[in-house]
Amino acid sequence: MIFPELFSRPVVTRFDQHHGSSDGGAILLKGADKRRGLTGLLAECIEDKRDCAKVVHDVRELIRQRVFAMACSYADCNDAARLANDPIHKLLVDRDPVDGASLASQPTLSRFENSVGRKELFRMGEALAEGVIARHRRRRRGKTRQITIDLDPTEDPTHGAQQLSFFNGHYDSWCYLPLLGFISFDDEPEQYLCTAILRPGNAPDRLAAIAVLNRLIKRLRKAFPGARILIRLDAGFAAPDIFDFLDEEPRVDYVVAMAKNAVLGRRSHRLMGTARRLSRESNETERIYGECRYAAGTWPHKRRVVMKAEVLRYPGRKPKDNPRFVITNLRQSSRFIYE
Repeated sequence: MIFPELFSRPVVTRFDQHHGSSDGGAILLKGADKRRGLTGLLAECIEDKRDCAKVVHDVRELIRQRVFAMACSYADCNDAARLANDPIHKLLVDRDPVDGASLASQPTLSRFENSVGRKELFRMGEALAEGVIARHRRRRRGKTRQITIDLDPTEDPTHGAQQLSFFNGHYDSWCYLPLLGFISFDDEPEQYLCTAILRPGNAPDRLAAIAVLNRLIKRLRKAFPGARILIRLDAGFAAPDIFDFLDEEPRVDYVVAMAKNAVLGRRSHRLMGTARRLSRESNETERIYGECRYAAGTWPHKRRVVMKAEVLRYPGRKPKDNPRFVITNLRQSSRFIYE
């Protein structure tokens, strides 16, 4: 008996239905995939070299089984054993939810994942980018003033002795460090994932960044020939080769964070003094903006640096200086660029 205060009669709950599932919401994912055609694009990038007479689960089905399982938080192939006859997961790969054959087992999925090499992965990455860009070209009818590209490394923790898993001091964990690329259009707040590259856990942020930017810029210019492109990068990407690449690209603007160093600290000294005075007077967080010209020792010329001098105040804590710097080729005001 449950909820006695709500009902005058006993409520009996039974969990004995044979064909039940807790992943009903995944049907929405299937609908989205059917509209976008994503898993179909990925499947076309993989050549199935198995004996067709012995194939029970084709490539398209294996990709869908794996993608939908991960989307439902079943990241481990070992989960396939208890999902093999789940009616919703069978429905997701176009099998009859009740009478359809069981889904692929963990050994089958593992063999499939290990059979995919670099060439196939590269083609899948290209298909992802092309599919996303083509979708938004249709959505916006090719009319866009500015397209923003954001690159971000992210932690993907590992829990065993996986190849290329390394300890990353920043995240304090053993992990991979994939590079993700997002695009957004004009003033729309949504960012759309369009590329993902798996990298070792100790990879520097800038690893593969130029290759990714080069491919995305070419595709975006073809799809949106009249749009300007803005590149936004964190401080880990602030390297001479990346700046040289960005400077050589026509009609490309960039905003790249820069870690504080002794030279930039001296350049921002007066601004920080003003921010401290304003914060003392208001007893609130205060920030002001400025700029300077700066060149690191390995740079061929000076570039514009936008500076934010900020003093943070939190209840019960001492004021904290928070100077920030970005390198940019934009011409708008310092405040506009930073904010």
